[in-house]
Amino acid sequence: MDKDRITGSAKDFAGKVEGTVGNMAGDTKAQADGLARQATGTAQDLYGQAKDMARDATDAATNYAKRAYENSGDTLRDGSGALAQKVQENPQGSIVIAGVVGFALALLLMRPPNRPPGRWR
Repeated sequence: MDKDRITGSAKDFAGKVEGTVGNMAGDTKAQADGLARQATGTAQDLYGQAKDMARDATDAATNYAKRAYENSGDTLRDGSGALAQKVQENPQGSIVIAGVVGFALALLLMRPPNRPPGRWR
């Protein structure tokens, strides 16, 4: 729990007490001061809640990223194993696919650079 939430709740409670005392005494200035303090306390409490929610969201995202990083090696090994099994099952198809990928990469790397269009005279 954030200290702003505690302070805000205390101000909110003090504002309610001050407003009630002002109401019982018939003092409109005390009522107004109580409402102002109550509004300030509520705003500070909401600010503390927002900070807590942001902290919780950050912690959750960090934990998710850590778990994903820790499990990435397992996922890579599983994918490599599945690929190796497919290559063993169909070696000719794997060679054809590797050749097509290599040819496409060669076309992309060997194309001429883009030149600006010539000027009109």
